[in-house]
Amino acid sequence: MHPAAAFRHGDRQLHETLIGEIGFGMVFAQTPDGPRVAHTPLVYTGDGAVQFHLSAGNALTKHLAGINALLVVNGPDAYVSARWYDELDQVPTWNYVALELEGPVRRMETEGLSALLHQLTARHEARISGGQPWTMDKLSPARLNGLMKGIVGFEMEVRAWRDTVKLSQNKSEAERENVASGLETQGSVAIAQLMRTLLK
Repeated sequence: MHPAAAFRHGDRQLHETLIGEIGFGMVFAQTPDGPRVAHTPLVYTGDGAVQFHLSAGNALTKHLAGINALLVVNGPDAYVSARWYDELDQVPTWNYVALELEGPVRRMETEGLSALLHQLTARHEARISGGQPWTMDKLSPARLNGLMKGIVGFEMEVRAWRDTVKLSQNKSEAERENVASGLETQGSVAIAQLMRTLLK
């Protein structure tokens, strides 16, 4: 995380929204084989925990239960050109939003994993326009059982929430608007919108 206090937002609602909207992150842990990372869909439970699942063959799967891990969610990001500043004596930088979650991880039982998968599918199918949402009951019991054996569910009890919300807070309001406009014209609409809404 960026060391500057100006880039801390500290808003739990924002953290939860990032997890819900992005829905994907990276789990890092130290293992006997060295540091490892896994990429996975995420669900925030609403009570301070995050659930996810990994392939049974993933390098982290056999080590995660019972250890402390780090989970990272990356939000919008974009390169900021120094040409967008009125003041000439500036350098380029990068604006971004990122969230780190840290805590102990437990392995979920089959029932919990099944509930997680149903929730993930329902949430993301609802975001797709047109047609009927896909549901897990479309799988035969034998196929579903085979697939369930190939994955493992986990839940992290989040004990530390650390964010970086780096949106040019160290610049004047006029310079921030210059940057937001520049980003918008380059197609980085999400980060430009955050600059205009989160900093008000």
